[in-house]
Amino acid sequence: MALLTLSRFALGSSVSRLTKQLVTVTRPVAVARVSTSNVQRESSTSGRSHSQNFSSTDVDGAGGTRSRFFVGGALLLGGIGLTAYTKFVNNSECATAKTTKSAGDSLSAAEKAGLPIKGLPEYSQEEVAKHKTPDKGIWMTYKNGVYDVTSFMKAHPGGGKIWLAAGGSLEPFWALYAVHKSDEVFEILEEYRIGNYQDADKIKHKDLSDPFANDPYRHPALRVNSEKPFNAEPPPSLLVDSFVTPNELFFVRNHLPVPQCDMQNFKLRVEVPGKKTINLSMDNLKKNFKEHTIMATMQCAGNRRSQMSGYKTVKGLSWRYGAISTAEWTGVKLRDLLLQAGLTEEDEAKFAHIQFEGLDKDASGGHYGSSIPFSVAMNPFRDVLVAYKMNGTDIPADHGCPLRVIIPGNIGARSVKWLYKIVASDQESPSHWQQNDYKSFNPSVDFGQLDYKTAPAIQEYPVQSAICTPRDGSKVDVDEEKVTIKGYAWSGGGRGILRVDVSVDGGKEWHVAELQDAGQKISRVWAWTLWEAEIPIPKDHGGKLDICCKAIDSSHNVQPDTMKGIWNVRGLLNTAWHRIHVGVVQEE
Repeated sequence: MALLTLSRFALGSSVSRLTKQLVTVTRPVAVARVSTSNVQRESSTSGRSHSQNFSSTDVDGAGGTRSRFFVGGALLLGGIGLTAYTKFVNNSECATAKTTKSAGDSLSAAEKAGLPIKGLPEYSQEEVAKHKTPDKGIWMTYKNGVYDVTSFMKAHPGGGKIWLAAGGSLEPFWALYAVHKSDEVFEILEEYRIGNYQDADKIKHKDLSDPFANDPYRHPALRVNSEKPFNAEPPPSLLVDSFVTPNELFFVRNHLPVPQCDMQNFKLRVEVPGKKTINLSMDNLKKNFKEHTIMATMQCAGNRRSQMSGYKTVKGLSWRYGAISTAEWTGVKLRDLLLQAGLTEEDEAKFAHIQFEGLDKDASGGHYGSSIPFSVAMNPFRDVLVAYKMNGTDIPADHGCPLRVIIPGNIGARSVKWLYKIVASDQESPSHWQQNDYKSFNPSVDFGQLDYKTAPAIQEYPVQSAICTPRDGSKVDVDEEKVTIKGYAWSGGGRGILRVDVSVDGGKEWHVAELQDAGQKISRVWAWTLWEAEIPIPKDHGGKLDICCKAIDSSHNVQPDTMKGIWNVRGLLNTAWHRIHVGVVQEE
């Protein structure tokens, strides 16, 4: 069982690889017998000898908990699976370590883990944060405990995901991967205890003069591109862990501070000039309109901007390729609200656009806003929602609580968060972000030459794909003989993905990836496709692989091979082949 995740293990690992893992992880480990008495243990990185008072675990050398844990992890990696691993843990003769309880002690190992221990050193958040590399040691926290897991890192059965918690807390990750919350895992964790976390209970005081003071907590796995306003993306490897992105890992794109909403008095305003204006409370919305749920992918128009900037400098946040996520959205259809306000199919000539405004606003009082064509808003097959749930729960603050308009197939900028007003109009939204942003220009136009008035606002997203694993710059073992490549593909406008082609030699030879989609209806494919390809390592690899991918959508649109023809100064809609480079090595 891994410290961070057991959710995805590749099945069918080669026998040679499994043997190597078993040899590595079952090597006898010099583990001191731990009892309720104080035990001296040398921290591998701090250089201090700490007197530790453990009171839960009894470990006997190589046959103890740690050895059983490693062997079980190797079985999982070998493709036996979680069921076999559970049986292994329950029945193995190696399972000699047990939680011992005194007469009045009713706490389990899980309940004891992370509790303060008298006599241990105190470490601050700043001190823990310094220890996130092998040379300085890998420290992590859990509740009030600090743990030095440096010696554990290479043997971790869950692979590289454990690095995400280096220098920080395990708790946000274990909240995502709850399989770790067992007594046996907590017993193992406590073996690495070196101190108490002195910042665990500190209340961080807010600067009330800071407009961002009320922004919500964010998951530490997110890679932050901007703190204020907050903009962040998940590690690409976590994107392909599940088809639906957990709310905590969904990319965040904020233009302004997260607004505070008075839920008791909140009402959604829907205006059709010359007809009706209706004001709907959350209860009215949920009780009087039919509820719908759709699975839809949201992608920022600036996704993969950092790679376009590598070709030629662009202006904007340096998004890598994680500014895309997928969720199940629940709410009412925008069309139903507009019909209730008196709008009809015959009104298109009068009301060419439907405008949206959010509660978030800038220093001048201007609200974030956008608009979409009447034909999109009123089309019953476009599935435009006014959503109040995201993956079965109330939409989180960062993603638009209490309401967000979801415009599937369009760039994320059109799906206004914190929605409070909808207006039928003969004009596009006057918002800055509709009129002077999210527009594309030809490669010869520089920043000082931009004419936003003549450029059309971007709506639907072109076909896109990216490689999520392996990581760019990582290494693969030539003895594996094959490399497994995973990623995502998506196209806007409801177009599905027909095929994803993958190459390990820069596009000289292509292989067709296996696809996983949501099984949505033709022309209403709002969710991405995840893909995977297992490709032989070429004999003439020359020590590296030039891996690239390209997707073809249901209209046979295909990604361009380079950025030369699509480069634009704002770095929007980078849909060129995604390329990474991976080294090929001979592991010992």
